[in-house]
Amino acid sequence: MPAVYLESMVDLSIVIVSWNVRDLLRQCLHSILAELPTCKLEVIVVDNVSTDGSAEMVRAEFPDVRLIVNAKNRGFPAANNQGIALAEGRYTLILNPDTEVISDALATMVAYADANPDVGVVGPQLLNEDRSIQSSRRRFPTLATALFESTWLQPCAPRRLLARYYVQDQPDDATLDVDWIKGAALMARREAIEQVGPMDEGYFMYSEELDWCRRFKDAGWRVIYLPTAQVVHYGGRSSDQVVTSRHIHFQTSKVRYFHKHHGRFVGELLRWFLLGNYAWQLGLEGAKWLIGHKRALRAERIAAYRQVLRSGLLPTKVAPAGDTEIRRD
Repeated sequence: MPAVYLESMVDLSIVIVSWNVRDLLRQCLHSILAELPTCKLEVIVVDNVSTDGSAEMVRAEFPDVRLIVNAKNRGFPAANNQGIALAEGRYTLILNPDTEVISDALATMVAYADANPDVGVVGPQLLNEDRSIQSSRRRFPTLATALFESTWLQPCAPRRLLARYYVQDQPDDATLDVDWIKGAALMARREAIEQVGPMDEGYFMYSEELDWCRRFKDAGWRVIYLPTAQVVHYGGRSSDQVVTSRHIHFQTSKVRYFHKHHGRFVGELLRWFLLGNYAWQLGLEGAKWLIGHKRALRAERIAAYRQVLRSGLLPTKVAPAGDTEIRRD
């Protein structure tokens, strides 16, 4: 990997938090290297206790990447904040390891932000593996949105409710001001980060980018969806390894967001509604198990839903920093 630390100011610091996706991380890093001639970059990888040799791969194959190896899995926001604290660029890109940067996407985002100094956040157009467009732009959720979106009631939701949330009333190829963008690829201006602060570490995983974008918007910064920059997002490769924890973190983060931005009453109403959803599904899966329908599958789901209910969907505790190994090249 060519040297990325130049005497002049770094344009873009890229922070990648990784957990057990070594091969995808390697592909992601190679796609970033292709942009070195067009954009002054630095890359920071934060490894959250991978057991697949990810950290060793970065050391061996990408010696100019700054590597932080955590002794504990601190969660996505806290690990990103470790990278943000080291970032020297005018902009910082939060990038998932299961992504692939297409063409000159990074330089395109930087150029757009340079031309629009009131823009605090830029998100590229995300693509699926087959290069179809992946939904990545959003309006802020209402309580009605939260009661339907990503629950078993989503198929029953009023069509206009979720269409508005997913910004389906606007063309995919239009550059737009939006409320928030998915954190798989989110570039923030350094001055904006200094104003609003880093990610809220009270989230372990999910909704942290929603919360962050809301804080940027509240501070007067624009959030832009920029389809002329494209990034492939293979999606969920880390969280697919821990399905039950994914349920807990996703719903707990949703509850935390509503507690924080809509008040305790609304947050608790949402929490008990979601717990009721899981209790209903637990009863349904139990009934199917009793009549002998795909018992192995039913037993797996029963165990998962019991664990979700035991969690109470209460806010996740923030793990302490612990010991870390940081390499500064």
